[in-house]
Amino acid sequence: MEKSKIENVEKNVVSFEFKVDAAKFESAVEKAYRKNRSKINIQGFRKGKAPRAIIENYYGKEVFYEDAVNIVLPEAYDEFIKENEVEAVSQPEIDVKEISKENGVTFTAKVTVKPEVKLGTYKGVEVKKVTYRTTEKDVNAELDKMRDRNSRMVPVEGRPVQDGDTATIDFEGFKDGVAFEGGKGENYDLVIGSGSFIPGFEEQLIGANAGDDVEVNVTFPEEYHSEELKGQKAVFKVKVHEIKAKELPELDDEFAKDVSEFDTLDELKADIKKNLKEANQTKAKNELEDKIMATICDSTEVDIPDVMVDNMVDSMLRDFDMQMQYQGLNLQTYLSYTGMTLDSLKAQYKEEAVKRVKNSLVLEAIGKAENITADDSDVEAEYKNIAEKNGMKPEDIKKYVNEDDIRDKVRVEKTIKFIVENAAVK
Repeated sequence: MEKSKIENVEKNVVSFEFKVDAAKFESAVEKAYRKNRSKINIQGFRKGKAPRAIIENYYGKEVFYEDAVNIVLPEAYDEFIKENEVEAVSQPEIDVKEISKENGVTFTAKVTVKPEVKLGTYKGVEVKKVTYRTTEKDVNAELDKMRDRNSRMVPVEGRPVQDGDTATIDFEGFKDGVAFEGGKGENYDLVIGSGSFIPGFEEQLIGANAGDDVEVNVTFPEEYHSEELKGQKAVFKVKVHEIKAKELPELDDEFAKDVSEFDTLDELKADIKKNLKEANQTKAKNELEDKIMATICDSTEVDIPDVMVDNMVDSMLRDFDMQMQYQGLNLQTYLSYTGMTLDSLKAQYKEEAVKRVKNSLVLEAIGKAENITADDSDVEAEYKNIAEKNGMKPEDIKKYVNEDDIRDKVRVEKTIKFIVENAAVK
């Protein structure tokens, strides 16, 4: 395959030509013929049995060119950008400039590439390190969360609804005396103080007894997802069926046995404290790295192509969609529930996407400047590390995780370690 000069046509966009020689193109045309011949009828031949020359004479010699181009193009393009170290960050715009049996195919391509990064100061960066203490109060807070997760709801008798109770209710909403769609529910368990209903709704149930009928007056928020109800006043007729309160388990050795592998509460507390210390150390480490990166990025000049930001936003949305699915929802359901559009959600992600892209470009530039690499032993160690965390064998991990991704991950981690070690940390 012949190579051609790479030209800058605009900011972070290059164009070039690349060719597929006549022999390779002829091989692709033959493949295209074999792929399509079963679909072609030529008088005098059984379907799928007409020779290629007969078909070309009948339909024209270019009859198989389009499929042949689709066969040779991906490999030819990938080979060109790899050999010429074109760091493409977008899908290319490709046209066929010339095509013939004698000369093969000449393509023209235009593609957005990674921008030039002009590094500022990245050694001796002055930052303050914050450390986090693990206190008895933190341990007790974790124990309270564990008690809450292992609590049970018990019916309440002899007193009205209080903040924190769960009230089982029927409700129906009315606007100007007319019931509106979506405003009705039966035997709904509402946690008072959870903020899950319209502002002001839950508070008006405090003091009601089981069996009471309550009129709740509310005003829908201006940003409410229903156009009909935005900013509108409404009345809900509510029937309180039952009041339940949360009963927490006793904090003792039996509790520790029930919720953990430990026999005593003291052992459980010690384990919680150890985990909190590790979490605080990780938090401090991440914050330090973020501060150093922010300082380095502030002194770095780079014109980030829009397509890189858009790709990062799309990646973040895919991650968010997966998180929603773990909770039994999806992105469309979330948008419907919040009244947001896909464009408005993307706009929220844009600032963080720009930060992530710039961080990535800066780390890559520092890695190149300092010749930081990930050798085979680094890659093998990371495979082993991933395998241990997932209770698998390294050879099994290799079936699912791409080696280039592992190498990039290790290179980034080594570069972060380098900038931290070379920072002036106070």
